[in-house]
Formats: sequence, structure tokens, C-alpha cells
Amino acid sequence: MNTLTTPARSANTEPRSKRRWLALGILALAQFLVVLDSSIVNIALPVLGRELSMDTAALTWVITAYVLAFGGLLLLGGRLADRYGHRRIFLIGSAGFVAASALAGLSISSEMLLAARALQGVSAALLAPAALALLTHLFPDAKERTKALGLWGAVAGIGSAAGVLLGGILTATLGWQSVFFVNVPVGAIVLIAIPLLVTPDGTRPAERLDAPGAVTVTAALVALVGAFSAVEQLGFLHPLPLILGAVAIALGALFIVIERRSPAPLVPLGVFRNRNLALGNVVMLLVGAAMVALFFALSVYMQAVLGYDALVTGLTQLPLAGALVVVAGVVPSLISRVGGRPVLGGSLLILAGGLVWLAFAPADAVFATQLLGPTLLIGVGLGGAFVAATQLAVDGVAGGESGLAGGLINTSQQIGGAVGLAVLGTIAGLRTASLEAGGASSAAALTGGFSWLFLGAAVLSVLGAGLVTLWRRP
Repeated sequence: MNTLTTPARSANTEPRSKRRWLALGILALAQFLVVLDSSIVNIALPVLGRELSMDTAALTWVITAYVLAFGGLLLLGGRLADRYGHRRIFLIGSAGFVAASALAGLSISSEMLLAARALQGVSAALLAPAALALLTHLFPDAKERTKALGLWGAVAGIGSAAGVLLGGILTATLGWQSVFFVNVPVGAIVLIAIPLLVTPDGTRPAERLDAPGAVTVTAALVALVGAFSAVEQLGFLHPLPLILGAVAIALGALFIVIERRSPAPLVPLGVFRNRNLALGNVVMLLVGAAMVALFFALSVYMQAVLGYDALVTGLTQLPLAGALVVVAGVVPSLISRVGGRPVLGGSLLILAGGLVWLAFAPADAVFATQLLGPTLLIGVGLGGAFVAATQLAVDGVAGGESGLAGGLINTSQQIGGAVGLAVLGTIAGLRTASLEAGGASSAAALTGGFSWLFLGAAVLSVLGAGLVTLWRRP
């Protein structure tokens, strides 16, 4: 069990409580970097490509190398944290992330950069589930844990929105290298602070690590993320995504067989008997799909259709991020009063309403009158949904499986994001091509395509709300 590092002479619980919340802030800062790195690089890609002589196909791998390693290794990272200690794995992941970020910023070739991005993803897969496990140990009281998860949920949403803003500012002022170097001093703070605030937790030496299960599920997740990443570039009917999808299904089936027979499974299948955990992960998959597609479409719509530059595009995300922060701070007390499921269902419906409203934005939209309202509503919905879904996903999980729970919820978000962007992005592309073939202008065609993307994301949110209502309670 993790405890706070507290001076032996102090019997006062107030300093201990302050240290606990300070530790949470440091953990959230590390999680913020992990989420931020999924989006902050996007704005820097054009400049980066010119300086390192990378064509469009190579640039996609700057994103894909990170996502593949991160999404594919999260379950293994969570189990390693349970096996070898949450604090230890968190610090190893944080140190690796700092080193990989520095390596990426110093890159003088595309090969060096892609290797650094893959190392960032591997490190993030260790860091993220261990951080959430540490949170659950630091806040064993249900009421305080709900408040802590409110901050956690806000970080997850803000990181994606802030990536666009910070990416634009840093690239424009300090160059593309700064989007990686910014992680180094922040990561150093995390590495210094956590050993002072959180004591080591115990390892479980008697338990063998399920190597066959680890290899199989990692390969399955990498194949799945790779399949949907390929769909974005090649389409659903290209042989590569079809083959990768078939490999992912086959490996997934093999993984289930291995886990049923393993004496110490990587993912005990019985954990899914916890209906709250299962529901939280399914909903996070849907929310992740809607959110990643949304931020991608908003960024392109504002730059390619409305003509905003990178900095202004980032600034337009501030109202959404602000609404998310405010709501994430309020939602924990609301969950304590009415329960997580009603809050989650209501948040998803609010999110769907904002997405539908946004779908009617025209090609010459004015931000203050036609975009501000729906983005605020989306921020409210995302804030509530992230907090409530994460709360459900860790509800009732034993301490020895808290790293696994952290790996599952992060995996759901990453896989959902890859699937959502591929599917909704393809739908938007087909609609845009159809409108252009019919004689529509480029701006009008893009706007029409993004309208379908926003409506598709709204459908996912409504589907999530329906599951919350119909899924049997424990």
C-alpha cells in the first residue's frame, strides 16, 4: 500500500492531507504530459517535415509510432506496476519519457525522431496506469477519491485541448523542437517530487508474470491500432488494414484462451464481472472515439475553412478547456449526491447536444455567435463524462489490480481514439468528396464532411448514454 512520506514526529493529519493533494497534483502533471503529447505535435508537423525532409507518409509515423507503442503496451504496463510496485514503475516510465522527449528534440534525422517517439510511447504506457493506481491508493476514502478523480478527468480532457494551443505557440516562437523539450523540465519536477511525497509500495515476488499473455495482447493491440491508423491513410478496403484487423482478432481470441488457462493471468477475466468497471471502459472507448475525432476536425475546420492561423486556432480551444475544468471540479460532489451513472448519462447527452449544434456551423461561421456556444456545451459534457467514466472504471477494484484498472481505462481511451478518428474521419472524407463532385466549393465540402463527423460523434455519445441506462447495475 502506498502511503505519504510524513515526518515521524508529526501527528497532525492536516499536513498529511496537504501532501496527499500535492502528490495528486504531481501525478496529474505527469498524466497531462502523456495526454498532451498525443496532440501537441500535430501543429509542428509541417515545420518538422520541412527541416527533417519528411514527406506526408513519413510524418504520419511521428504520430503513429507514439500511439502504437502507447496503446499496445498499456495493459502490460499496468500489470508490471501491480507486480513490481506502482511507484517504481511510475518513476521508470517518467524517467524514460523525459529521456525520450530530449532525444526527440535533439533529433537530426527522421529515423532518430521516430525511435524517440516510440520510446515516448513505451514510457507513457508504464507511467499512465501506474499513476492512476497511485491515485487510488492515496485516496482510499470514496468521497475524497471522487474529488481526486475529478481533477484526473479534467487533466485528460484539457491535455488534448491544450496540445493545439501550446503546439501553435511553441512552434511559432521557439521552433518544433520545443514541443518535445517542454516535457523535460516538467518531467524533472515529477521525478524529484514523487519520491519525496509517496513511499514505495510492495512488490509481489511470488507471482509469475504472464509472458505469453503479455506478448499476445500487446501484439493484438498494436495490430488493432495499426489497422485503424492505416484506415485513415488507405481506406477500409485496402489489404493492409484488413490483414491487420484479422491478425488483431485472431490474437485477441488466442489471448482469451491463454488467460483462461494461465495460473497468473495478465488480465484476470473475472475482473470484468465488476459491471461498473466494464461499463466505465466501454463508455471511455466511445468518449475517446468522439473526442479525438472532434479535436482533429475542429483544428482542420478552423484553419482550412475559417482561415485561422495555428495560434488563433489554439486560443479558440480555451473556452472548451475552461468549461471542462469548471465542470470537472463540480462533478465529484454531484456524483457523491446522485451517483456516478446518472451524472455519466447526463454528461453524455450534453456532449451529444453540443456536437449536434456544432454540426450546423456554416463555412463562414463567426466564432462568438456560432461556435462558442456548442464548444462550451461540449466542454461541459466531456468534463462530466471523463470524471464519471473513470470513477466507474476503478470502482471496487482491489489494490493488487489497481494498475490493471489504470491500464484498462487508458487502453479504452487510446483504442477508442484510434477507431473514432479512422471511422469518423473516413465518413467525413467520403462526404467531402461527394460534395466536391457535386460542384461545392472546397470550404463548403469540408464543412459538410465535418458536419457528418460531428453527428457521428454525437451518435457515439447517445449510444454511451443508452448503455449507462440499460447496463445492469452490480
